[in-house]
Amino acid sequence: MKSYLLFFVACFVGVSMHAQTYQPVDAGSKIHFVIKNFAINTGGDFTGLKGAIQFDPAQLAQASFDVTVDAATVDTDSKMRDEHLRESDYFDAEKFPTLRFKSTKVVLSSRTGRYYMFGELTIKGITKPVEFGFSATQQGAEMVFDGSFKINRRDFNVGEKSISLSDDVKVQLLVKARKM
Repeated sequence: MKSYLLFFVACFVGVSMHAQTYQPVDAGSKIHFVIKNFAINTGGDFTGLKGAIQFDPAQLAQASFDVTVDAATVDTDSKMRDEHLRESDYFDAEKFPTLRFKSTKVVLSSRTGRYYMFGELTIKGITKPVEFGFSATQQGAEMVFDGSFKINRRDFNVGEKSISLSDDVKVQLLVKARKM
């Protein structure tokens, strides 16, 4: 009897020590970027969100985010600009079909109800560290992750030096995810 009880306890503890597994949902999520072009904010979106998310606010040491978007889906509301952005001097979508973010650590933020994520962003085969604050909110059957960060586009060889196009890009994330 004791061995059955110990087995049950071990199984329960093993299951409860794992973060919840979520799958990002492309529909309703938003991966948005904003950049200054001729001193005017312009932006666009990516779709094709895929990946896996492990998240439980009570077990942040086991949290992990590994998500991608499809580079060819870049949408700035200008077909001509979108086609140019897919070319080799910008996203090179044919050679590098995805943009990827993979977390390395998630911790509780000093701001109530917020978390802080450390990770690596890969664009055009170049991986750079990224860190940012985010919130995680349960909405019905979905978990919603909301955050933003800034990158220098030239760190990823996205475009060349330009007097009209800023190097700084703000990336805004609203990721909806369902339990797997």
